[in-house]
Amino acid sequence: MLDQSTRSAILLLRGQGHSIRAIARVLKVSRDTVRLVLHVGTPEVPEYVRPEKAEVHQDEILELLPGCKGNLIRVHEKLLDRGATLSYQALTGFCRRHGIGFEPPKPSGRYHFDPGEEMQHDTSPHRVRIGDKVMLIQDASVVLCHSRMLFHQYYPTFNRFWCKVFLTEALQFFGGACGRCMIDNTHVVVQQGTGATMIAVPEMVAFGERFGFVFRAHEKGDANRSARVERPFDHIENNFLAGREFRDWEDLNQQARAWCEKVNATRKRSLQASPRELFLQERVRLKPLPIWVPTVYQLHHRIADVEGFVSVQGNRYSVPYALIGRRLEIRETKDRIEIFDGHREVATHDKVLEPLSQRVTQAAHRPPRGQGRSKTSPCPEEVELLRAEPQIQAYLVAFRSRHPGRYLRMLRRLLGMVRDYPRAPLLAAVRTAQDYGLFDLDRLDRMVLRHIARDYFVLEAAGGDFGQDDEEDGHEG
Repeated sequence: MLDQSTRSAILLLRGQGHSIRAIARVLKVSRDTVRLVLHVGTPEVPEYVRPEKAEVHQDEILELLPGCKGNLIRVHEKLLDRGATLSYQALTGFCRRHGIGFEPPKPSGRYHFDPGEEMQHDTSPHRVRIGDKVMLIQDASVVLCHSRMLFHQYYPTFNRFWCKVFLTEALQFFGGACGRCMIDNTHVVVQQGTGATMIAVPEMVAFGERFGFVFRAHEKGDANRSARVERPFDHIENNFLAGREFRDWEDLNQQARAWCEKVNATRKRSLQASPRELFLQERVRLKPLPIWVPTVYQLHHRIADVEGFVSVQGNRYSVPYALIGRRLEIRETKDRIEIFDGHREVATHDKVLEPLSQRVTQAAHRPPRGQGRSKTSPCPEEVELLRAEPQIQAYLVAFRSRHPGRYLRMLRRLLGMVRDYPRAPLLAAVRTAQDYGLFDLDRLDRMVLRHIARDYFVLEAAGGDFGQDDEEDGHEG
């Protein structure tokens, strides 16, 4: 079939008065072809319509497609069951040419970013062998859009805690932050909405304000908007992970950091420069880091169990045995477990990243062999209580003889009352309870509050009588 330029030449030469034989000889085509073009009279190439086997089944295809959820394999199977004699390739070609079940391809967009304008962040699951195990873990990546500087690290999972850990490391790696961080519509950052209507979680908004950037989400389905960070994931999986072995998590992330340094120094043909060279002009436009970058940690509160351990993320960490039963504050950082009793740090451990039900123990947290507390010696709560208020020792002895199984619970409750209530009404209530043999701690608590209400919160009216009546009512109560 002749193309449009040859057809135009035939019509042009004929218009100049050349014979059909001369035109065919010059253009190296047959005379019948020249006559056919002259008969049509236009240079447009006629569309060749070939009969298609699937055309007679078009109505059936449109009927079956919704029930098969757009799966043409199932449509083909059902057509064969109904007696059709067409191949799967004929079916897909027919559907593609007529737009059945296919969307026409859309042209990709092109985005221009000024230095320091935007960075893009995303995650991708990768299967990685660490030691002798293959695990599905999360690869987090950040790319500076202007210079294409890349930074990525691996984490066992990815939530807001790990997101803040990663972004802090990434911004320290770059030495600053862009004014905008583009993300997909992930629940880690997004509280509600998508795209331009996205509202970020206040916790992540505050984190962004610390480094001077804001989170933005691309529109749903607009994958090209985050192409800067999406494209390197394939290179990471097929280049960085290929043929490399990792001893542990620390070795994995150290090699990932070193690989980023190598890739950032490699010249890219599309940029006519390396990302490191372009970064020299972008770095001066980044938001500078704050003078102090606090350590990112996740806060937990635990009560030390009877074995002297606290549980964090499926693993147990030891605490000094004297803190058994105490409520402790746990700060979980990227690689440490820090344990606090009030404002005082009492223990630190290397963090176990995988929930393996491991016990992490320090020898200093266990009592020396043969020097543990004997069963007859007073417990730490009793020692602290008698040190704070020695006059209630007789009440403790009486309570222990009456209710030995509830003694430790009573000590903790009474220790809290000693810390919270004034001394005089507490001792008065304890003496009364001891005289009458009252060992109900709820009733003892009400007695203390009655003394406090009578002696410490007496309100007098303007005339004086109202306050006196209230006081008398309080005595009667």
